[in-house]
Amino acid sequence: MIFIGADHRGFELKERLKKNLIDEGYEITDLGNDHLDGNDDYVIFAEKVAKAVVNDIENRGIILCGSGVGVDMVANKIDGVRSALVFDIARAKQAREHEDANVISLPADVLDEETALEIVKTFLTTQFSGEERHVRRLEELEKVEEEN
Repeated sequence: MIFIGADHRGFELKERLKKNLIDEGYEITDLGNDHLDGNDDYVIFAEKVAKAVVNDIENRGIILCGSGVGVDMVANKIDGVRSALVFDIARAKQAREHEDANVISLPADVLDEETALEIVKTFLTTQFSGEERHVRRLEELEKVEEEN
């Protein structure tokens, strides 16, 4: 399942990404906001998506705000989430191959729809490499998470 969420600065891009992904056959659950509200807070939607993602290893999340930074910070507070702030296709690919990212944070203020869609599709179709060094680093990350 793919979960998506955004605040007011990411709302329009979220809606366009959601439509494109559904048209391509992806199953999307929109966790908000469901309308444009200039007073909403990114924290609410990033937390909802992050908590939904950790319920199943196959789940993925897409979160948007103006800079991508705020939603990324929130998502990474949830145990089991590995969110990556991504600005380009190469970083989306690496986030999956090396870090096994399960959430992608997008900066709606700087990405056009076409670029954002290519980033998301790369994120959704790229598999974790499973290389020993990447597995080892993820295990180290889990230890940090458990200890703090």
